[in-house]
Amino acid sequence: MSFSLELFCRQCRHSILSTRPTLAREFSSTPILALRRMKKIPVLSKKALAAKARKRAAKARKHIYENEKMTLESAIDVIRAVEVAKANATYELVIKTAMSRGSIIPKGRIALHRETKARPEDRILVFAEGRQADEARSAGAHIVGGIELADGIISGKHHATTILCSTTLIRAITPKLGRILGPRGLMPSERRGTVTDDFAGYLRRLSGTTEWKGDKNGVIRVPIGKLHFPIEDIVKNVKQFVTAVKRVTGNQKDTEEKGKSKSVKPVNAITRVMLSSTQAPSIQISDI
Repeated sequence: MSFSLELFCRQCRHSILSTRPTLAREFSSTPILALRRMKKIPVLSKKALAAKARKRAAKARKHIYENEKMTLESAIDVIRAVEVAKANATYELVIKTAMSRGSIIPKGRIALHRETKARPEDRILVFAEGRQADEARSAGAHIVGGIELADGIISGKHHATTILCSTTLIRAITPKLGRILGPRGLMPSERRGTVTDDFAGYLRRLSGTTEWKGDKNGVIRVPIGKLHFPIEDIVKNVKQFVTAVKRVTGNQKDTEEKGKSKSVKPVNAITRVMLSSTQAPSIQISDI
């Protein structure tokens, strides 16, 4: 190669030599060292993530009425002053519960001293046969029948707001209706009391009452009155509903249950009771 280059001029030889590829291979340890220096991001557990979220929430800016507490009558007066332009505004009662691990979502039925709105008519469907079917019809059930009613529910022929079932038929209807009625909250279950043989007693308790239910976080929201209601009616509604929630959550027990149960610890503690409306802020109640 050196003899052939002598045939070219100096300028041509310089250009040829400068464009020759480098035969020596370059090695670098920089990427490997960089990978070694990279810090591994720790994977936090659920407990650590929850603690981090609590710290972040504690540092967050609080609402101006976050720590404001008033008596029930004072809170009603404040909300009336804010909602002066809307005479038909609705009071909303919000009850927050602790919802510790293993707690059941609070729910129940109640007949308030003065209803906020017209109570919707319940349409009752009962799975029963023989003598129990006759009892359900005489108690006021709208649709009564055996397993054949399941096909009508699947096709949309039968509509009901409450579905009851006898203890003898619950195993027969569960495979057909579990996936359909379960997400809608209509599947009969022993825990809710809708699997029973005492249809007359259940329908008697059902008449004249309204169902309430908390969400998965244990927060219960319910309309408790209208702005034009007298203050006495609002106070009675609030106290009546809070008492019902206390009984369901285990914070208050009847005199008969106190003698039987030795445990005093509440099942699901009530952490906050607040009253609000459409435009007014949520005010924490101190005397309930």
